[in-house]
Amino acid sequence: MKNYVIFFLVAFGTIIIDQNIKSLFVHGYFWDSNCLSLEFHLNRGVAFSMFEFLGEYLKWIQIVLISGIFAFVIYDGYLKQFSFAIGLLLGSAVSNLYDRFLHGGVIDYIAWHCGFNFAVFNYADVMINISVIYILLISYFNSKDS
Repeated sequence: MKNYVIFFLVAFGTIIIDQNIKSLFVHGYFWDSNCLSLEFHLNRGVAFSMFEFLGEYLKWIQIVLISGIFAFVIYDGYLKQFSFAIGLLLGSAVSNLYDRFLHGGVIDYIAWHCGFNFAVFNYADVMINISVIYILLISYFNSKDS
């Protein structure tokens, strides 16, 4: 039961934090420096704007993928081992998906342009990466203990 509480609190907390940050940029927040810009971008694709050609179908495909992954995580018991990380992962995925329904694309706002131009991303994207790295590291170290 404790794992489910952790999962839901982290997932909802991630959604709330991400949506509130995005709200700043929807309402015009802008900041610029030599290496980093914080500015509104609407990404109608996924990472690096891939699959933008799918248009409206993309959000429905993502619903199926997110639901399938969540069912797998619950069924195989991974939620017990990685409740915090999966809460971050699912909360971030749902928050980005919510953007697709509300704005027609994902709101991105962190633009790195120091030495090279990197993809524009957001808080949820960072949390997805952190959660995947956490799961991989814990899995690796647990496999060494066996």
